[in-house]
Amino acid sequence: LLVPVAGTPPTIEPFQPIDVPALSSLPFLGPALFTQTPPTYVAILLALVLGYVLFRTPLGLAIRMTGENPHAAEAQGINPMAIRLGSVIVGSALMGIGGAFLTLSAFNSFFPTMVQGRGWICIALVVFASWRPGRALVGALLFALFDGFQLRLQTRLSGVVPYQIFLMIPYLLSIAALALMARRARVPQALMQPYRRGER
Repeated sequence: LLVPVAGTPPTIEPFQPIDVPALSSLPFLGPALFTQTPPTYVAILLALVLGYVLFRTPLGLAIRMTGENPHAAEAQGINPMAIRLGSVIVGSALMGIGGAFLTLSAFNSFFPTMVQGRGWICIALVVFASWRPGRALVGALLFALFDGFQLRLQTRLSGVVPYQIFLMIPYLLSIAALALMARRARVPQALMQPYRRGER
């Protein structure tokens, strides 16, 4: 509501890319992987940390147990409602950081339609990754690769093929990956199931 409706959205000073010494000068991979903004490196680090927490700590075991069988978790003295609530809060905070990345690092401005369906891509990534942060990170990098590839195609073939065709490429590939992986994805058994304390 505070952003004025105008032809050109207000701009901000975004995060600047950081060159990693020695690595940023590597051919091909250097500019792609080692010349990024700080939020990009934080996101990669967070994915690795969350993977460790989920699969190597008692808290992660409690989260996974609550996702599979909250009644069994309750029998072990775990409060499934607290685990679910905490997980939703942390997940929502991470989604907020992801949205802020678009303004503070990618586009250096804010406009209402800037997300452009990327939230649905995130949901597809979770299914594609079978609820594993490491696989989700790889899937996100693949989506970014296809997104960058379609931008290159737009510059090479502008005027020959409508640009909307290229914009569809990452989303079509995400739908195809989701269709292929959804059948084999191991979904948490209590996903989308209401939980009532003491009920069997």
